[in-house]
Amino acid sequence: MLVACNGSPEANVPGDTADEGAYSGIPEDAAIRVYGNEPFWGGTVENGTFTYTTPGDQAGRGIAVTRFAGRGGLSFSGELDGQTVDLAVTPGDCSDGMSDRTYPFNATLQIGADQRSGCAALADADLGTP
Repeated sequence: MLVACNGSPEANVPGDTADEGAYSGIPEDAAIRVYGNEPFWGGTVENGTFTYTTPGDQAGRGIAVTRFAGRGGLSFSGELDGQTVDLAVTPGDCSDGMSDRTYPFNATLQIGADQRSGCAALADADLGTP
């Protein structure tokens, strides 16, 4: 039998463990911009669509997504070319590693078995000049 040494199961859960409400830090009608590198990727989530972009497809591909507000952030789920797409946006300072910008959210994109990390911000956020 394996026993954990770090106490309660809530020890590794982000946020206030007493708060059982859904994450409300991003309004439902807000557009969210996501950015990632190595490999480069990005996109915008707006009105139930995640427009996924890459250097080879700068116009992007629209993916119908369902929004879920969990306790520690948001997720958007859909399908692209028969593969599950999951985009998680969680609060926390994030650096893209290429500029001096600090974004207010972390982004994790999973397409099938491929996982990518990046940053996110509200699309209308003024992040300053890099």
